[in-house]
Amino acid sequence: MSPAEEEKSLPLPERWPRASKFALSACAAAVAELVTFPLDLTKTRLQVQGEAAGHRNGAAAGQAVPYRGMLRTAAGIVREEGLGKLWQGATPAVYRHIAYSGVRMVAYEHLRDSVLGRSEDESFPFWKAVVGGMSAGAIGQFFASPTDLVKVQMQMEGKRKLEGKPLRFRGVHHAFMKILSEGGIRGLWAGWVPNVQRAALVNMGDLTTYDSVKHFLLLNTPLVDNSVTHSIASCCSGLVAAVLGTPADVVKTRIMNQPRDKQGRGLLYKSSMDCLIQTVQGEGFMSLYKGFIPTWMRMAPWSLVFWLTYEQIRRICGVNSF
Repeated sequence: MSPAEEEKSLPLPERWPRASKFALSACAAAVAELVTFPLDLTKTRLQVQGEAAGHRNGAAAGQAVPYRGMLRTAAGIVREEGLGKLWQGATPAVYRHIAYSGVRMVAYEHLRDSVLGRSEDESFPFWKAVVGGMSAGAIGQFFASPTDLVKVQMQMEGKRKLEGKPLRFRGVHHAFMKILSEGGIRGLWAGWVPNVQRAALVNMGDLTTYDSVKHFLLLNTPLVDNSVTHSIASCCSGLVAAVLGTPADVVKTRIMNQPRDKQGRGLLYKSSMDCLIQTVQGEGFMSLYKGFIPTWMRMAPWSLVFWLTYEQIRRICGVNSF
């Protein structure tokens, strides 16, 4: 049998390892995203509520909404806009995770196995896991930033309708084209800096914690590589990711949702640092943790669903465990 024939006879995951892992992680992320999306919508609404910069610039004059908390905000969305609105913006969110999760998972494994390298006992030192997790998250989020921008802006459409403002978009494609026509290519990457910063912190919590906890359990406890180990590691990763990522997520959401001029420049904030300073000065430090409960309550089940699905899909397809 010739080398070409031998290669064709190999299973797809062995012939196309990175493409296969990209597809598998994208599938797992899509499932996790759809299951937990209502919490993401609630989180986004909480993060822009009571925005000090908007009041100073007259953008929210007379339309301030009292801070209602996670459950009351979710119930209000259902009552005022309908149950289906809890999934408003889900389509670009799934698109985002196809790009984001696919790239970050492939990048992390490549960094872990080929660039940074494991130790002789197959363990991955914690500092390398931190570098790998932050780098993979930043790379993945940069590529996915336009879809995240569309998701955030579409999530706010229901609120604009209730406030009597005209809707900005008719759908995902229209949103992309309108943002592109108004702000150019630069407009599609509006808010990418805090977006990438958030993704680096979140993945330092998610990828680094999951990988470190999982292999610590395998090396130091009687637990084996099964769903129990995956569940424990994923619960830890969701909590750490929420604590590290929420402040950057608040900044990212506000920058992405702010009105812009014809050149695509924000009218409320000059940069992510300016947004951070205005938010803390105008609303206090704890405003950086607006939406923390739904963020954590989303990240915990998201991590659980994603990692369990991802590990099982890899096993079924004959790919070695993460």
